[in-house]
Formats: sequence, C-alpha cells, structure tokens
Amino acid sequence: MTLEILWFCLLAFFWTSYFVLEGFDFGVGMLLPILGRNERERTTMLEAIGPLWDGNEVWLVIAGGATFAAFPVWYATMFSGFYLVLLAILGLLIVRVLSFEWRGKAESTRWRSLWAWLNTVASFGAPFLWGIALSSLLHGVPIDSDQTFAGDVGDLFSFYSVVSGIAVCLLFALHGAVFLALRTLGELRARATRTASRIAPVAAVVGAGFLVWTLVVASDVNDKDLFPGVVPVAIAAVAAVAAVFLTRAGNEVWAFVATATTIAGAVVTLFVSLYPRVLVSDPNFGNSLTIENASSAHYSLVVMTVVAVVLLPVVLLYEAWTYHVFRARLGGEEAGTPIDLVARKTGA
Repeated sequence: MTLEILWFCLLAFFWTSYFVLEGFDFGVGMLLPILGRNERERTTMLEAIGPLWDGNEVWLVIAGGATFAAFPVWYATMFSGFYLVLLAILGLLIVRVLSFEWRGKAESTRWRSLWAWLNTVASFGAPFLWGIALSSLLHGVPIDSDQTFAGDVGDLFSFYSVVSGIAVCLLFALHGAVFLALRTLGELRARATRTASRIAPVAAVVGAGFLVWTLVVASDVNDKDLFPGVVPVAIAAVAAVAAVFLTRAGNEVWAFVATATTIAGAVVTLFVSLYPRVLVSDPNFGNSLTIENASSAHYSLVVMTVVAVVLLPVVLLYEAWTYHVFRARLGGEEAGTPIDLVARKTGA
C-alpha cells in the first residue's frame, strides 16, 4: 500500500468518525422543537450532547487539516469551487456554537427559545449542505486542465446531491432520536423511542435509495464497477433495516449501533466510489483529480504518517474516555457546564 492510498483511507476514517459522532448531536438539534415539550426537556436534550459536541467537531478539524496536508491540490480545488457552500456550513456551525454558549446567558423564555430554534436551523442546514458538497465530489464538477474549478455554485446542486442532503438529514435525525432514547429517562425517553420508530422506515428507504443511486453515479461518471462499492452499500442497507426493527423493539443500544453503521457505510460508499479519484471532473473526465496528481510530496506524507501513528491513538483514547465518563442517563435535572456535570457524577 502506498502512502497516497494510506492517507486516502485515513481521510475516509476521519470523515466517517466526524459524521457518525457529530451526526447524533446534529440529530438532537433537529429534534429540539419536536421532542422538547418544555424548557426543562429542551435543556435535558442539550445537556445530553453538551459535553460531547465540541469533541465531535474535532474530527472535522482533523479531516480538514489532513486533507490540506495530504492532498493540497484537492483541498485547493474543492475549497475554491465549493467556497460558498463551505462558508455557509461554517456560518451554521458558528451559530450552533453560539446557541450552546449563549442560550443560558439569560432566563428569558423568548431568549432561550430563540437560541433553541437557531440550533435547530443550523442542525438541519449544515448536514444538508454537507450532503450536497460531498456527493458533488463524485457527481462531478467542471475542472480545467490546470486543476482549477471552472464552474459556479450552481454546479453543486443536482437532483442527486439534493437527495443526498435530504438522506443525510433523515439519517442524522434518526441517529439523534436513538441517542436520546439511549441517554434519557422517563417521558422524554419514551417520546424519543416513538419518534425514532417513525423516522426509521423513511430514513431507511431514502438512505438505501441514495446508496444505490451512488453506485449508479459511480458507474456512469467515474468508470467504476459494481464491486467493491456494493459491499458497504449492502452493509449499510442491512444496518438501516435492522435499525427499523431495533427501534420498534426498544433496543436502544443495538439501534444506535445500527444507525451508526448505516452512516459509516454511507461515507465509506462515497470514498470507495471515488477511488482512485478524489474529485471527478464533468464533463471533461480526464481532468479529474486523483490520489496521485493531488497528493503532497512523499516526504510530507512520511512525516504525517509518523505524527498520525503517535497522536491518533491518543485522540481515540481521549474520545473513548469522554464517552465513558458521560455515559449515565439524564432525567431532566438542571443543566450546567461540563465541569458541573463531572462534579455531579463524581460527587465532588
């Protein structure tokens, strides 16, 4: 395995980690006005992801930084062509951060409701645009022979990319509902379970349709065979169907595993469908960016590999410990900062 292939696989892992982990807290944000019947329940929902969401976003920083360092040409072409969409995503992520930090700055019901709704809007908007941006890597955009983007923002919006955005939102909403059923108690937990069971069939159908469509697009515009792309599609489809039955059975742990597997399968399908290209050029297929013509120098990849071998296990251990510490179910007690939550749990 060459270093270019290794870093393409690592990027697939980083993006998969981001969407699986950030997916459930996006989903919780989407469900705030649906499941949160009063201020206490909305507070509990935000408290469920409060200690986790900023750690989940670290994977976005890692994925973006690794893309820049390992495949600078891909990064430059993608960010110049997708600039407005990525800028909109950044703006929505900033709104989410502000909603977490500023919602508790005043006791006014109107103030808290405003930031809850802004969190919901951002939690819908960012995943929808992520689906459009990432699916456009495979669907193809105009690229010149000098590897520069030659289109406009309208080239990112196709029927396929819009369906991709919708599928991402549905899968994240289901992931978030199952996470809340796993992390809460009482009526909020029961409501989350019912909501998950209602979302699951729709998310499974739309998600499976999107994955099959991805195989078709990969064959039409990226000269890919059915294999090996069909493997992650089959795994994701089985997991999506399992999620439907597991949510109805009230098996929250395995339902969460199933929704996480479905999202992971969707991201892996996209990367498998792309390989060995990283950005498909349409209509001039010969101008596509590949892992060879878009990568950094060999020495840079060697240094990055050493750094990844040393630091990646530390990141994984820290992430695992964080989830272990905040594993207890929540029953609607007053929310606080992550420090307050640790103090309650440890009795300090």
